[in-house]
Amino acid sequence: MAGMTLPQYLLKQAQEHPRDVAIREKEKGIWQEWTWAQYLDEVRALALGLMAIGLEKGDKLAILSDNRPQVYWTMVAVQIAGGMPVPLYQDAISRELQYVIDHADATIVLAEDQEQVDKVLEIRDHLSKVRRIVYDDPKGMRHYTDRALIRFTEVQAQGQELDKKRPELFQQLVAAGKPDDVALVSYTSGTTGAPKGAMLSHANLIAAVEGMLQIETYRRTDETLAYLPPAWVGDTFWSLAAALIVGFRVNCPERPETVQENIREIAPHFLVAPPRIWENLVSLVQVKMEDASFVKRRLYNLFMPHGYEVARRHMERQPLSFWQRVMHALGEFFVFGPLRDHLGFRRIRSAYTGGAALGPEVFLFFRALGINLKQVYGQTECGVSCVQRDEQVALGTVGTPFPNVEIKLSSEGEVIVRGPCVFLGYYKNPEATASTIRDGWLYSGDAAFFDHNSQLVVIDRAKDVTSLANGTKFAPQFIENKLKFSPYIKEAVTIGQDRPYVAAMINIDMENVGKWAERRQVAYTTYTDLAQKPEVYELIAREVERVNRDLDEVMQIKRYVLLHKELDADDEEITRTRKVRRGFVAKKYDTIIAALYADATEVPVTSVITYQDGRQVTIETKLSIRSVGEALVAV
Repeated sequence: MAGMTLPQYLLKQAQEHPRDVAIREKEKGIWQEWTWAQYLDEVRALALGLMAIGLEKGDKLAILSDNRPQVYWTMVAVQIAGGMPVPLYQDAISRELQYVIDHADATIVLAEDQEQVDKVLEIRDHLSKVRRIVYDDPKGMRHYTDRALIRFTEVQAQGQELDKKRPELFQQLVAAGKPDDVALVSYTSGTTGAPKGAMLSHANLIAAVEGMLQIETYRRTDETLAYLPPAWVGDTFWSLAAALIVGFRVNCPERPETVQENIREIAPHFLVAPPRIWENLVSLVQVKMEDASFVKRRLYNLFMPHGYEVARRHMERQPLSFWQRVMHALGEFFVFGPLRDHLGFRRIRSAYTGGAALGPEVFLFFRALGINLKQVYGQTECGVSCVQRDEQVALGTVGTPFPNVEIKLSSEGEVIVRGPCVFLGYYKNPEATASTIRDGWLYSGDAAFFDHNSQLVVIDRAKDVTSLANGTKFAPQFIENKLKFSPYIKEAVTIGQDRPYVAAMINIDMENVGKWAERRQVAYTTYTDLAQKPEVYELIAREVERVNRDLDEVMQIKRYVLLHKELDADDEEITRTRKVRRGFVAKKYDTIIAALYADATEVPVTSVITYQDGRQVTIETKLSIRSVGEALVAV
């Protein structure tokens, strides 16, 4: 319906389907449910309550919480009250929160529990504009005396009182909303500098959902899981905007640690996840298969190659031979079906990966299992704007634009986007807005090309596509994704700009490598100790050589080092969405990078590690540097 806002869609759902379950949350092992009528009641009380405690038109309310029904109620309630919700990354440390809350001019902060309240109180003196801190979970909060604190239910109680006094007010507020009003201020991940607040209107979000609905089928009876950070625009797209428009059921996990268990229990009809989640699932399956019985390993190793072949042939739209159909049917019975069921994907129609490129090996793995995994593409500044069609899925592409979106390439090969989903601009940053939106086109910063089927192929961030010293084009992310297909590699940073060859800094996966080491009775104490074991270097050497076999010789990794610590968002090495801050990493690890291009076999490092509670420790050690093909120990 044209010209509506998200709160107006909520009102429509509550009027037309009042008894349908809209949202659920698992708490203490029991699913708590709210119908659309109850969803509306919660939002009504909260919207009026926020106004009662001082939220005014144009004010910002920052949200610091895991995925809870209260998060989505708050977003809609703030919109109804004329304000703008600003979701924050719940694992952000205090100094990151301080920047965003202060820059957004937030006057109210919603903090889920004691942990999040403590973060806000720690920086309270630097948040001069914050007047109230609303908390939801009262556990541990009994003796807190800050006068700015107020419980979520108390805000709602004040809203109910206001509703009694002015019963017409809520409907008037909902009706007064305009499609061009700001519905969300979504801060970018900040890979190259300070995060920027992208202002998205109701019309922007609704247009993006409508574009998706012209291609994908969502039903009111569908289930999905809201587990991604509320600060990521993808979560707002599916868990809030699409849910309000379509009316499907949103499920919130009990805890972040129970997400996989909750997925298995819910068996969602569609699911979206960034590459890191899909990579973790591949690692989980691979490691479990190593520990499985002989029969299970034998069946897995027998049928998976047939799954890969069938997946490739389907993507290339080639027919299957009789033997291929027979083997695939057997594989479905013995391997593919049971694995889908184990992962919670027995009912899934569409699975999406977005936020960054997913390695072709990982992508093909899920397609081999019969999971309809597809790449979506978009930015914080326009939500989702491009997706692979069911019968046009191809490795390496992100599909074609929504019917209501135009995508083309600039003369420099940069992706530019035009359509109703393009954002209004950056909050308090007209210079960045002017450089990003030119002549109605959003300049994405992504380097790409269109393949022979007119599908978009995103290479990397334009600023990251460079050249080796001999002029060969070098896209770091492409090689890094191949490395991360390994269950033993959690993160990788490849270097090569203006260098004679490609080198890599690698993070091992502590859990998987630790299990591998224990099975082989390799003793270790810490992450640093494990990463520097000769046996582990040999293990990773095989993974690097696997990647090199798929690369042209000039692009192959020549030298590598296993880092002494994981790249960490708390240390500003990666963003909260796990994107590498390449400039920062290059500067911080310049000594290691220099050693990779020298004759050194080891390099001393001194590193300060910051924990989430702010504590810092200093590590001093020596890292081994290896050349590919160099003989190590036999394992």
